[in-house]
Amino acid sequence: MLDFTYYAPTKVYFGKGMEKKVGEIIKEYGYQKIMLQYGGGSIKKTGLYDRVMTSLTENGIAVVEMGGVEPNPRLSFVKKAIQKAKEEQVEMILAVGGGSVLDSSKYTASGAKYDGDVWDFPLRKATPKDALPVGCILTIAAAGSEMSSSAVISHQDMKRGYNSDFNRCQFAICNPELTYTVSPYQTACGIVDIMAHTMERYFSVCPPTDLTDRLAESILKSVIQAGRTLIDNPEDYEARATAMWASSLSHNDLTGCGRQNVLAVHQLEHALSGEYPQIAHGAGLAVLFPAWARYVYSYQPERFAQFARQVWDVKEEDDQQAALCGIEKMEEFFTQIAMPLKLREFEIPKECTARLADLCTFGKQRTIGTYIDLDYRDVKNIFDSCY
Repeated sequence: MLDFTYYAPTKVYFGKGMEKKVGEIIKEYGYQKIMLQYGGGSIKKTGLYDRVMTSLTENGIAVVEMGGVEPNPRLSFVKKAIQKAKEEQVEMILAVGGGSVLDSSKYTASGAKYDGDVWDFPLRKATPKDALPVGCILTIAAAGSEMSSSAVISHQDMKRGYNSDFNRCQFAICNPELTYTVSPYQTACGIVDIMAHTMERYFSVCPPTDLTDRLAESILKSVIQAGRTLIDNPEDYEARATAMWASSLSHNDLTGCGRQNVLAVHQLEHALSGEYPQIAHGAGLAVLFPAWARYVYSYQPERFAQFARQVWDVKEEDDQQAALCGIEKMEEFFTQIAMPLKLREFEIPKECTARLADLCTFGKQRTIGTYIDLDYRDVKNIFDSCY
């Protein structure tokens, strides 16, 4: 096991009706004026907006609204939010939504305390030295942003992220009931994202990490079962609760303790949904993860065989065969929850793979390290195999 520092400062309020306490929670922190960020307005249709505003008003919290965050949020929106946050002198950002709203809110929080261009952070030209605090009310189990140190936004044809402890939410309100209205497709995308966050850390080059392995495998088995349940019963509270809690655990670094963490498949997917923002992140991961696994498994078949046996109950004794069987089981599950397995299902041109590989490798200037260092040729081969 490698040396590590584990830091997970987010206070989680988990359970039914917890969103009604948001004003009380913010008041306890001493904030009097906040920015409320949310997406396309679904929180108004479901009544969540009214419940949140009632709680904030009753506790004397002034609100500056910034609605309209899009999936795969854009830098242009974030810059408007930053300007507004500075002008209004807000004291914190409250994100009500899923991963996109959280990403936008985190960038806004850092940008509000930065005199330069917030795009400097993902380009590694600067690192945040301060940020406004961020809290969230989660409405979808997927990205794990409610407890992660990461934030991702898009600009032009690039989708980039950066990690910072300033990106960690001060508090997260997680009511599984709020995910009842999430569509079957987006629910499935969330399940894949949770799995991918866990598997990315599981498939890393590292010394033995038995305890961390058991944690990761348990999260995977639980969320797979929850995904199967939610296909037939989208209002199964226990399944929704399992998915929501798994979302947090999959991306708060717990399953990466003692390991090197690269998140290689996410980097491929960021190129995909950065170029084609209509592609949901989880759907892109469903296509790319099995393809990546087939491309690299032979470099450490015993690891993939362990995944097959522990997560999918594969009985095959030969490691090579067990590894392949595990990848097949993964694909079967993605199909079961109606996720795509090929790029052509997104109706994008086959010629896109060269462009995607170029974006992913920053114009052939970098490799992505996993069991092998994936260069432009490797990345293009993976994209080609997905079509």
